[in-house]
Amino acid sequence: MTALFEPLSLTRGPALKNRFMLAPLTNWQSHADGVLSDDEFNWLTMRAKGGFGLTMTCAASVQAEGRGFPGQLGVHDDRHLPGLIRLASALNAHDTHSVVQLHHAGMRSPKDLIGGAPLCPSDNDETGARGMTLDEVERTRDDFIAAARRCEQAGFDGVEIHGAHGYLLCQFLSPEINHRTDRYGGSPEHRARLILEIIEGVRAACRADFSVGVRLSPERFGLKLTEIKALAQHLMTEGRIDYLDMSLWDVFKQPLEEDQQHTSLLGHFAELDRASVRLGAAGKITTGDGAAQALAAGLDFVVIGRTAILHHDFPLQVRADAHFTPTPLPASVAHLKREGLGDAFVSYMRTWKGFVAEA
Repeated sequence: MTALFEPLSLTRGPALKNRFMLAPLTNWQSHADGVLSDDEFNWLTMRAKGGFGLTMTCAASVQAEGRGFPGQLGVHDDRHLPGLIRLASALNAHDTHSVVQLHHAGMRSPKDLIGGAPLCPSDNDETGARGMTLDEVERTRDDFIAAARRCEQAGFDGVEIHGAHGYLLCQFLSPEINHRTDRYGGSPEHRARLILEIIEGVRAACRADFSVGVRLSPERFGLKLTEIKALAQHLMTEGRIDYLDMSLWDVFKQPLEEDQQHTSLLGHFAELDRASVRLGAAGKITTGDGAAQALAAGLDFVVIGRTAILHHDFPLQVRADAHFTPTPLPASVAHLKREGLGDAFVSYMRTWKGFVAEA
C-alpha cells in the first residue's frame, strides 16, 4: 500500500506526488461553445485538492466537427484559452500534474451536435460517417498538434492523446473500420501512422519538459490485441511519450481472444519492455485494496474513474484507510452534488445504469 504514495518521476514534466491518476471523465459540464464552465472548473479543482497525483480533463475537442458529446470542453480555438489558463493555474496550485486529454470522436460524433455527417477513416454505413480525404486527415493531425500547443500556452504540464474507445484515432487503428488504401491504411504500421505523426508533431511544437501520454484500449471496435500490444511496445521503445494509459474495462479480466488467455489483459502489457515510459491502466479499480493489487500486478500508476466521481479525495481516503471502499451505489443526488458534480454531470451519470438514486 505504501507504494501508492511514492512519487513517480516522468521523463518530461513534474513528477507525480503519488500513483493516482484521475481518469478523463465525460461530464457534459462546459458551455456549448467549449468554453470552460464554473461547474467543470470546480469538479476538476476538487480532485486536485483531493490528492490526485495527476489530474486530467475530460476528452477535449481538437476540432468543432470532432465533438463527441454536449458540453464538451474545447481546445480547438483561441477563445478557449482564458478558461484553460484559469484551470491550469488552479490545478498547478494544488501540486498535481495537470493534463488535457486531446480528442476527436470521428464516426461517434452525433450528427445533431456537429451539424452534419461525422468523419471517419472510411465511409461507414452503420453510422453514416463519411470517409476523410487525405487533406482532412492531415488537417486533423495538425489540429491535434495545435491543440497541444494551446494547452502548453495555457500552462498545463502536458497532454494525453486519446487513441481508445472507438474514437477517431482508434478508428484508424481498427482493421474493421479503416479501409483506406493510402499511407494511413492497410498494414498495422500504416494504420498507426496518424497517432505517431501527432506524437512527433506535439514533441516538435511543445517545450522539452511538456509531458505527453497516450490512451489505448486493446479490445472492441475491431481492434486486435496483438496489434495494440505491438503499438504499445513501439511507443515505449521509441520514447517520445512519457506514459501509456491503458483502458482495459477491467484490469484483472482475461482477454476476449481465446488464444491470448494465457495471462490477464493487464499481464499482456505489464510484461512489455517499457524503457523509461510509465504504464498505468483503468478498469474497475474502485477500492484501496484494488489499487494496491493493480500496482503489485505491474502498473506504475492507477487510473481512477468511477470512484473519483463518488469521492473527490479518494487518494486521501486511501492514505487514511488502506482498505477504503466507496459509498455504495446508487448514490444520492445530494451526495454527488457535495462531491462537486453540477446538474449536467448528474444528468450524464443518470445514463450509467444504477449509478444515481431515484428521487
